[in-house]
Amino acid sequence: MSLTPYFNGDNMIRLDKMLAHMGYGSRKEVKELIRKGYVSVDGEIVKSDDIKVDENNEVIICNEVINYDEFIYLMLNKPDGYISATFDNKLPTVLDLIYGYESRNLFPVGRLDIDTYGLLILTNDGKLAHKLLSPKNHVAKKYYLKYDGKYDESFIEIFNKGVKIEDYITKPALFEDLGNNEAYMTISEGKFHQVKRMMEYVGCHVTYLERVSFGNLNLDLNLKRGEFRPLTIEEIQKLKEN
Repeated sequence: MSLTPYFNGDNMIRLDKMLAHMGYGSRKEVKELIRKGYVSVDGEIVKSDDIKVDENNEVIICNEVINYDEFIYLMLNKPDGYISATFDNKLPTVLDLIYGYESRNLFPVGRLDIDTYGLLILTNDGKLAHKLLSPKNHVAKKYYLKYDGKYDESFIEIFNKGVKIEDYITKPALFEDLGNNEAYMTISEGKFHQVKRMMEYVGCHVTYLERVSFGNLNLDLNLKRGEFRPLTIEEIQKLKEN
């Protein structure tokens, strides 16, 4: 099985940390596998979990050779205070949260506002990113939100028909009321501040916004704010099916 590396050619990383981030178990579980002799590096069984490796080492775990892919696919649970860009002169970017991939030319797929939380995909696969962001593909993006204002049942129909934002009418959106001024909003485009502006259209102010899914990929609830991990093979396939 081909898995995404947690490091690049310029950086070495602890063996246990690399294997854990590649999905072979928790740090504790990986350490146990190493100590029991299930891992080899360059043909030699290793039982020390703190040795460091890079992409030039052949690492085998449970008779499975780890392969290093051309493309990188990461899931980030974005915190607030970071902009969805590769570089900025004044503000921290989401790439400042990513380490171990400095030479892989990663970029965020789309954007989340600086004060918006949740699922953000980072990759160096331009073809897939273009497909996911292309307006003609209508890839759904689901958000959890809290808001100030009074809910009305008409919101569902209003958003389903599309609302006018300046000179643009949004595509149909799905609004799911959760009670207590909480809701899900699913949109198929990504206009500037779109969810916030759609809620303003019905007289409400968004106070919290978090993306919980992108297409058929859901945010990993085990990821804490600011944490990231490589996508699994199954998750990558899901993205490509959008």
